[in-house]
Amino acid sequence: MKAVRIHADGGPEVLVLEDVPDPVAGEGEVLVRIRASALNHLDVWIRKGLPSVPKPRILGADGAGVVEALGPGVNGFEQGRPVVINPGVEAPDGSIHVVGEHGDGTNAELIAVPATNVYPIPDGLSFEEAAAFPLVFETAYRMLVTRAGLREGEWVLLWGIGSGVSTAGLAIAKALGARTIVTSSSDAKLARATELGADATVNHATGDVKAAVKEATGGRGADVVVDHVGEATWRTSLDVAAREGRIAVCGATTGPNPPAALHRVWWKQLTILGSTMGTKADFEGAYELVASGRARPVVDEVLPLSEIRAAHERLEAGEQLGKIVLSVP
Repeated sequence: MKAVRIHADGGPEVLVLEDVPDPVAGEGEVLVRIRASALNHLDVWIRKGLPSVPKPRILGADGAGVVEALGPGVNGFEQGRPVVINPGVEAPDGSIHVVGEHGDGTNAELIAVPATNVYPIPDGLSFEEAAAFPLVFETAYRMLVTRAGLREGEWVLLWGIGSGVSTAGLAIAKALGARTIVTSSSDAKLARATELGADATVNHATGDVKAAVKEATGGRGADVVVDHVGEATWRTSLDVAAREGRIAVCGATTGPNPPAALHRVWWKQLTILGSTMGTKADFEGAYELVASGRARPVVDEVLPLSEIRAAHERLEAGEQLGKIVLSVP
């Protein structure tokens, strides 16, 4: 089969499209012929060696395609059925192994995955849209619903609306009846976020996020803050959170050691919630929102698998709003 592999850590130039042996569905597995594979920042980190993984390695956590073959012990999937992959594989010890990080991924024509991680593509979704939601929707659902317990009518602040997690968070928050404030350094992205249902927007490069949150919420502050940025945003996240608010953290793209400002935490009685990926239940909660039509993934751009280097460059430059998807012939 054709697949994109890395043989060394580095920039987009280490992504190599080449012929590799076809995978075979083992016990309890489904062989999926991939039609679309979406990028995540995880792919960039692994490509750079953060963390460094055994090589050669096929990257890509998200994928959608059709059932090619069934491994021993698997039934209930007919050949040719359109399916989407849950990228979080639960290990026997309860830990989550991520497709494309702990094993070969979806930047390929074929992949063998556990049958328990394969779901029918929801009606009305293309392969590209189906590939665009699993990892980020699962992550955002765990942050907002499982960890933060988001309730109807609450205010949510989402940093950096161009990112996959924040875009998914916007869709999930709106589906659950929450109100949303989103930030970006791009006025074009903020305009697009308004089209997608954001209740308030603020340019965090030229505007005042604290003032915008205060105005939108009538002085109360954000009930839930979704922060995946880290050092550059943490102090403001503490400042804008409402009394007894919740701050959900799933990453730190600008650095992991922000100013603590601990007095904000106890004075406002804040709850800080760490969150990463999600369980099978988190995926199925997000899947239900998409399948019911209450939330829809956002596709930024579709490129052929052969242009994966350009796709990585666009993602790394932060030019996207929503998911960059690779089509697989």
